[in-house]
Amino acid sequence: MTDMQSNKEAALAAIAAASDLDVLEARRVEALGKKGWVSALLKTLGQMSPEERNEKAPAIQATRGEIADAIAARKAELEAAELEARLATETLDLTLPAPETPRGSVHPVSQVMDELAEIFADMGFSVATGPEVEDDWYNFTALNMPESHPARAMHDTFYFPDTAPKGGKMLLRTHTSPVQIRTMMAEGAPLRIIAPGRVYRSDSDATHTPMFHQVEGLVIDKGIHLGHLKWTLETFLKAFFEKDDIVLRLRPSYFPFTEPSVEVDVGFEIVDGKRVLGGSGDAPGHAWMELLGSGMVNRRVIEFAGLDPDEWQGFAWGLGVDRLAMLKYGMDDLRAFFDGDARWLAHYGFSGHEQPTLSGGVGARS
Repeated sequence: MTDMQSNKEAALAAIAAASDLDVLEARRVEALGKKGWVSALLKTLGQMSPEERNEKAPAIQATRGEIADAIAARKAELEAAELEARLATETLDLTLPAPETPRGSVHPVSQVMDELAEIFADMGFSVATGPEVEDDWYNFTALNMPESHPARAMHDTFYFPDTAPKGGKMLLRTHTSPVQIRTMMAEGAPLRIIAPGRVYRSDSDATHTPMFHQVEGLVIDKGIHLGHLKWTLETFLKAFFEKDDIVLRLRPSYFPFTEPSVEVDVGFEIVDGKRVLGGSGDAPGHAWMELLGSGMVNRRVIEFAGLDPDEWQGFAWGLGVDRLAMLKYGMDDLRAFFDGDARWLAHYGFSGHEQPTLSGGVGARS
């Protein structure tokens, strides 16, 4: 015990005299490390009789505590002194220009979403959202696609094993059309909404990915006809592409949730290897490109939403947000949208200050 007392006094003196953190760490290892003298004393407790252990253990533990406290106190003193020294020597010239720092960018899909919202807000539309994990009643049945309907085969769907509240299946939504049903049921009519968001289908190549972005529009009101649909799409595309010579062609098609249904083609020409929208597809050097699907809302869909189809009519349309971005900003591979390549994002991304406005141009870049 006499040796322990002398060792403790020597250790405390060495700790107090430690000139820096490295020296202090060496003193800690000498006393409290695995091979330190205090650790060696603690190991002897197991060889003692109960009476000896009761007598000597408190003194050894007290010595260990004193040394640990002294190390902690000295460490705090040394760290404070080091900080004071740094503050005294480091200076910052506030007259120098700020250093260039890495900056993030707004993804083209997010930018196009904002552009869509800006354009349609000016036309009186509001933005509606819904769940991405959906009930198959909203995703299919309420859109005039019962379980046996062949149109379900048009969608490669990701199903969950869970049972939906209405007895069907749960799935990752294959389109944003369920938002139309949910909004009609919640808000009734009249209604004018767009529903942008992520959708999921089992497909992957240069122009398809398992997850992509879609925007759908819905108008429910009295006296609505196909002419309102064409005017809405024409006005939107002219504002989005910032061109007045956008020409549309409507072709009869089939969608279970619209009747009549039409595919919308837009005229374009190839300039420097890129598709440039504008002009009639029948003009020399031009062609037609299918851009979106649309039509008058099917009576059964209006009934499923709890509205009277004899009183209310409407139109709906949908298209891919990613495809819009590719057309407008000259991208040729959809998969690059989701690679997270910093170089691609730096090239195609937008500054956070480049908010789309109708007055400044929805696609204006600073």
